[in-house]
Amino acid sequence: MNIYPIKTELDYESALAEIDQLWGAEENTTAGNKLDILLILVDDYERKHHAIDSPDPVEAIKFRMEQMNVSRKELEPYIGKRGRVSEILNHQRNLSLNMIRKLHAHLNIPLESLVGKMA
Repeated sequence: MNIYPIKTELDYESALAEIDQLWGAEENTTAGNKLDILLILVDDYERKHHAIDSPDPVEAIKFRMEQMNVSRKELEPYIGKRGRVSEILNHQRNLSLNMIRKLHAHLNIPLESLVGKMA
């Protein structure tokens, strides 16, 4: 089993190709152990070189609204009256901590998405 650190994009692409070949390998076998190690190395490399920014909180809310077929009116218990909902969805006002808690609790929007780019 020859495994090396992932230092370049070429190393990264090679590791991904090897993961594809090993995918589905049984645990506690040579192939399964190699797959586990490669997944850890790729994950580390991606965190350092292919980081994904947190989504805009408003976009996260709009995405969840679309997924759950939720109207602006249905956001009022979590955000406030119609005008406040409009201000939030039009980036005119930031979410308060109370709004974040309610949106997370009732619409299951990840906290990381709701606090991602707060001013």
